[in-house]
Amino acid sequence: MPELPEVEVTRLSFADRIAGAEIFEAHLGKPLRWALGVDPDDLIGRQVLGVRRRGKYLLLDLSRGLLLVHLGMSGSLSFAAQQPAPGAHDHFDLVTSRGTLRLNDPRRFGAVVYAESETAQNAQKLLGRLGVEPLGEAFDLKAFQAGLRARQSTIKQVLLAGEVVVGVGNIYASEALFMAGIRPTVRAAAISGPRMARLHAAIREVLTRAVHKGGSTLRDFSNAQGQSGYFQLEAMVYDRHGEPCRVCATPIQQLRQGQRSTYFCPQCQKR
Repeated sequence: MPELPEVEVTRLSFADRIAGAEIFEAHLGKPLRWALGVDPDDLIGRQVLGVRRRGKYLLLDLSRGLLLVHLGMSGSLSFAAQQPAPGAHDHFDLVTSRGTLRLNDPRRFGAVVYAESETAQNAQKLLGRLGVEPLGEAFDLKAFQAGLRARQSTIKQVLLAGEVVVGVGNIYASEALFMAGIRPTVRAAAISGPRMARLHAAIREVLTRAVHKGGSTLRDFSNAQGQSGYFQLEAMVYDRHGEPCRVCATPIQQLRQGQRSTYFCPQCQKR
């Protein structure tokens, strides 16, 4: 699943190129996870003012309303002056004066949803419970510590839930916990203040580095220009079960938490 760095990398790869474009057409393919919520023809003539990100959602601000785009489990966006004829897995085209934005999603868990505003009911249903952005100034250490102290679930599950901090998905939660020296099975509330501070800093560092590396391409992720990411090549624990820890040489272990694979070093990450 594309995580926050992949979504941000995707945004950066086309946001400047589509900003200011006029919408000429909008085409739907097979049904996605949620309905578009507007007649595609109603989008014709509107202008794309810019592209923002909220968690794992891309928000295309229009001259009236906005489009919320989620890549689901396997979706990707491409933006080009001319696109080939839509294939079997191409489910949304936004044709503009500057090029066509296309959503390709083999598993169709992604979505494009129209909302009249960010405060509209359908937008709030998707965005309303999201936590603080980890790469923004609002990611405050004291608020982060207070959020963790209020939760009895394991720290990995708290990070994935996205209510204390948004967008720290499976790959980057494992990496940040390793950097902070925290075992993923520890209860969030039981972590000491100094260790919470290390985790706060690790989340910022890991996500920032991942964005700079173009995200992680584990299977088929690419940005809107077709470029792959390289963060996975320097992962410390993720997807390295049985391989030696890059710090202490202890074999990396794997366990299941909430149906997701978790990777950690039993020596470097303390309970």
